[in-house]
Amino acid sequence: MAKKPRKPSATDLKKSLKKIDGEILALLAKRVEACQKLRENETGTTIEKQLSADESDLKAWLATNKSSLKDELIKPVMLEVLSLCRTGSRKVRVAYLGPQYSYSHQAAVEKFGSNADYSPVATIAAVFEEIQRNQANFGLVPVENSNDGRVTDTLEMFAKLPTQICGEVKLHIHHQLLAKCPREEIREVFSKPQALSQCRNWLARHLPAARPIEMTSTAAAAQLAAQQKGAAAIASRAAGLNYQLDTIASNIEDNPNNITRFAVISHQSAPKTGNDKTALLFQTEHKPGALADAMNIFKRNRLNLTWIESFPVVNSPEEYLFFVEMEGHSSELKIRRAISSLEKKALRLEVLGSYQKTEPVN
Repeated sequence: MAKKPRKPSATDLKKSLKKIDGEILALLAKRVEACQKLRENETGTTIEKQLSADESDLKAWLATNKSSLKDELIKPVMLEVLSLCRTGSRKVRVAYLGPQYSYSHQAAVEKFGSNADYSPVATIAAVFEEIQRNQANFGLVPVENSNDGRVTDTLEMFAKLPTQICGEVKLHIHHQLLAKCPREEIREVFSKPQALSQCRNWLARHLPAARPIEMTSTAAAAQLAAQQKGAAAIASRAAGLNYQLDTIASNIEDNPNNITRFAVISHQSAPKTGNDKTALLFQTEHKPGALADAMNIFKRNRLNLTWIESFPVVNSPEEYLFFVEMEGHSSELKIRRAISSLEKKALRLEVLGSYQKTEPVN
């Protein structure tokens, strides 16, 4: 009679895990080395192209995932592998609207992983200036929110310092009520104006007596809530963990589909992927029908506009800049034709870049 196979002991399993860990580390080191050699051989490969290639690799991995692990579990791990390989082959510096643990920081980590060299700055204008002075390879700025609409400071900077958009991040914004005291002891709620606005109905129902107080950032609000008695903050879960705050209530945003879209800016747009968008800024003559003529160009070339915003021209009352985003890459013939036609009608035209479409992330 054949003996039953022996059940592995805890010691056996620990030895097996140690061996697997060693294999993982060895393979990671090999991948970093292979990436370094690939960058050396591919002369002329920009950092924007490298980022785009990494995003394509991530999509390919998820598309071919046949393991027992779900995509949502694998994705953050593979994002960090790509981030490690980029750091191993070249330094990637990313400027974003700080401080650390803000939603902009969360979006930046979602795009670049935790191995990038992050540079938090105080204003959106400073993010653009970091790119202009070559102090950062990439910048990340909020463009619009599904509740509050466009981010005026960002559009103003695109008008002042035209910079290339090479990517986007759509981040589900989940607000947490954070404090070091029970809900009934909360007398003040700190957060940035947008976050307070996005939770105003929840606050009116559950904390009607608490006074909302505006702050420069959600992370700064969390820091203050950790120091002040009777104070709470509306901020991210990461901010709560960092400042050792209790989560009094989760996901208190009034709109469960609260999404902020961030633009990744650099000196160059991204290469064509076949699933792209292109952004333009233009100004028409201030006369009847000028805007209609410009918009008809997109219709004639069968271009689907995914976003349009108007923005007043500084020191020119009743004149506007228009920001449009359309499906397709600027290298495609129909978009080149549209841009050529628009140049003949516009007083000003800036191609702000082409970049790959993305889906919202939690």
